[in-house]
Amino acid sequence: MDRMVLLFLLKISFVRLSRQQFPRPCTTPEALQSKQCCPVWPGDGSVCGARSGRGFCQDVVVSDLPNGPQYPHSDVDDRERWPLVFYNRTCKCAGNFMGYNCAECKFGYFGVNCAESRESVRKNILHLSGSDRQRFISYINLAKNTISPDYMIATGTYKQMNNGTNPMFAEVSVYDLFVWMHYYVSRDALLGGPNNVWEDVDFAHEAAAFLPWHRVFLLLWEHEIRKLSGDFNFTIPYWDWRDARSCQVCTDELMGARNPLEPNRISPASIFSSWKVICTRPQDYNAREVLCSGEPEGPLLRNPGNHDQSRMSQLPTSADVEFVLGLRDYETDSLDRRSNMSFRNTLEGFASPQTGIAVTGQSTMHNALHIYMNGTMSSVQGSANDPIFLIHHAFIDSIFEQWLRKHQPARTHYPASNAPIGHNDGYYMVPFIPLYQNGDYFLTTKALGYEYSYLLNPTIPQTHSKIGVCSIVLLVIIVLYVNLKRLFFFNLLLF
Repeated sequence: MDRMVLLFLLKISFVRLSRQQFPRPCTTPEALQSKQCCPVWPGDGSVCGARSGRGFCQDVVVSDLPNGPQYPHSDVDDRERWPLVFYNRTCKCAGNFMGYNCAECKFGYFGVNCAESRESVRKNILHLSGSDRQRFISYINLAKNTISPDYMIATGTYKQMNNGTNPMFAEVSVYDLFVWMHYYVSRDALLGGPNNVWEDVDFAHEAAAFLPWHRVFLLLWEHEIRKLSGDFNFTIPYWDWRDARSCQVCTDELMGARNPLEPNRISPASIFSSWKVICTRPQDYNAREVLCSGEPEGPLLRNPGNHDQSRMSQLPTSADVEFVLGLRDYETDSLDRRSNMSFRNTLEGFASPQTGIAVTGQSTMHNALHIYMNGTMSSVQGSANDPIFLIHHAFIDSIFEQWLRKHQPARTHYPASNAPIGHNDGYYMVPFIPLYQNGDYFLTTKALGYEYSYLLNPTIPQTHSKIGVCSIVLLVIIVLYVNLKRLFFFNLLLF
């Protein structure tokens, strides 16, 4: 990347951002004690941009439908009935507006008044041009090294904050903001006292919200990069790992090769070798009864392929994906990681992609890629530290999209009640502010303003790209053969 582009990226690192998690205006004692997060929109100086018709401040109404039995506690965790422990009034945005103060546009809309509708296309990272690859890596490295000016992370529970009189928040980079959110949504529940935790709880994994939650997570991350870079054409690339026999993206041109001297580390030729991770020590946090503070905890670790082979023997195949896409039910029976013949549970990786039956001690599909990376990405709470997380989850999202288009399920196929806590249709996704309900994102990407390059032409079989290339090459050979044969006989006639 040339000097002018680098200078441009340095300049725009000071662009003001606007997205999710605890907005700075809502981290004061006044906001926490009043439980109101309705900041002013600077555009007209009114709360939630009410004067301009962007939105208004309203009471938060949470669903009272029952959760499943997996989490038997009540009123012990800040994520229960999100976001009521922290705020019971937030901005409700109108029309195409979105954001904690209604300053932003809904997904798929652009322009000053959010009136421009546009579809963005996510592309295969292995098919990107050299400049597009460099741009992607430069943007995420910029995010890693730019403090979020609008958002902070909570470093203590509401109780530890003395019910809001003593705020406990910290600054964090744009990239690490998302790492912290993935940690926070999946952390153990602190029940009081050292190591007194409830582990069987996760507001974004092992149940129905896994796919909608990560869909919103990627959309917000993508939007944050656009704001930071000023490049509103940016999209997250995906890694199509079907039938891969190695980590194809583990090169210094992409996500970082293996360090030849330290196999658990990343090559010093990659920018990612200098990255420091956060939120990777859950046992320590539990022992001290604290939350991840966002402080650096060491280098990014990765050792692809040298994982526990008894847990997963190979990366997912094209046949595995096709089997999963054939499962008709989004959720079944227990609505958790024990579900059989469940599309969500099999794609997430708790059931066999050959039978659809739940398995223990095995990691398939989505989970298999995390285990295969054999490092930071293999632990749920800290996995988003590795940028491979983004391109992996983009491909998982594309499989979710294929299933939605194939089966066209009604919203009633998504569980309205009795799913594990955090996963019912009407539950607000932890820890996003502004608020998003799970069921609202059980819908096609077409309604959210984005598409996947390999799904653009539905007449092309959804198989691995290598198969498509081979078919084209074979067709060219056949055409050349036929034409050469005709030319040969034509020459014979002339003589």
